[in-house]
Amino acid sequence: MPAYAKAMARLGTETAFEVLARARALEAQGRDIVHLEIGEPDFDTPKNIVEAGKKALDDGFTHYGPSAGMPEFRSIIANYIAEDRGISVEPENVVVTPGGKPVMFYGMLALLDPGDEVLYPNPGFPIYESVIDWVGAKAVPLVLRQENEFRLDLDEIKDKLNSKTKLLIINSPQNPTGGILPEADLKALATMLLDYPDCWILSDEIYSQLLYDEAHVSITKFPGIQERTIILDGFSKTYAMTGWRLGYGIMPEELATHVARLETNCNSCPPAMIQVAGMEALTGPQDEVDRMRAEFKKRRDHLVTGLNKIEGVECLLPGGAFYVFPSIKKLGKPSAEFATRLLDEGGVAALSGTAFGRHGEGHLRFSYANSIDNINKALERLAAFVPTL
Repeated sequence: MPAYAKAMARLGTETAFEVLARARALEAQGRDIVHLEIGEPDFDTPKNIVEAGKKALDDGFTHYGPSAGMPEFRSIIANYIAEDRGISVEPENVVVTPGGKPVMFYGMLALLDPGDEVLYPNPGFPIYESVIDWVGAKAVPLVLRQENEFRLDLDEIKDKLNSKTKLLIINSPQNPTGGILPEADLKALATMLLDYPDCWILSDEIYSQLLYDEAHVSITKFPGIQERTIILDGFSKTYAMTGWRLGYGIMPEELATHVARLETNCNSCPPAMIQVAGMEALTGPQDEVDRMRAEFKKRRDHLVTGLNKIEGVECLLPGGAFYVFPSIKKLGKPSAEFATRLLDEGGVAALSGTAFGRHGEGHLRFSYANSIDNINKALERLAAFVPTL
């Protein structure tokens, strides 16, 4: 058989989907599994958005459109981001994509050459490191620690920034920890980056509307930063639209032109009818978003309280997203082994902290995108499982 490209060996994956497949296989055998592994809202897409998408099909939005997105939609996104983040944004700064991942993929393809260094959070969303490696750049981890509330260590960033640093990735609220970057940290980071004018920033703000105790702050509000930042955002988490595959990037106009050209080469354009649904999401009522956020907060509080009652488990209260990242270090088992046995023996699907990078060792990630009843069931099973280790 002919050989595959060597680059394929450098391409990673998302363990969440692998664990989900294993959990579904166990369910097919008759097992009852509590799903706390997948990062997907368990709510339905709000009806007004669904109806807008259905109407768009009837209205003929079934053809090719501009690669960067429909002009009206780009204008709506620009106005929304300008108001929400307090920055100046024009439609030419917007590129609409099928989901949020293409923003990071196209952005890195447009910016990185082999040998360039990229600073990224670890533990962090696994696709960061995967794409960095795949394009031939050097992945330089920034360690997130529980004792620092999973914030970036500014001293570590200062030590690792150098003339080869081409990109810095930040994510707030953060996956997998639920941690947030306080405004003071973002301001200090922005000031630090002024000394490195050739370093771009990818600010993953996909969970920007899922903060519980404070408003979202983007690093782009600080002087000299927006001009070299890609904001990644989208509809999957805020509007429970994971299957619709709709995201966007906000970036300098020249970079937007390059990213749109990559989109032309890869998938031509984002689907028109889904963009119409996205317009309704941003301009229509936000009651369902508020309801989902309130419910996630209730679940967060309940799950954290329950986890901290289990001997050997320590869990911080996350500030955003819908994940907790408890420490199991006192239990003395590697995270991957613990997660595997918890699924096989305990009937609870969770992710090993190492699914998000080697610095996630000693932790698990639970998604609380599930009902209180199922969270209670998971806590009961976890409490019963721990003494069997």
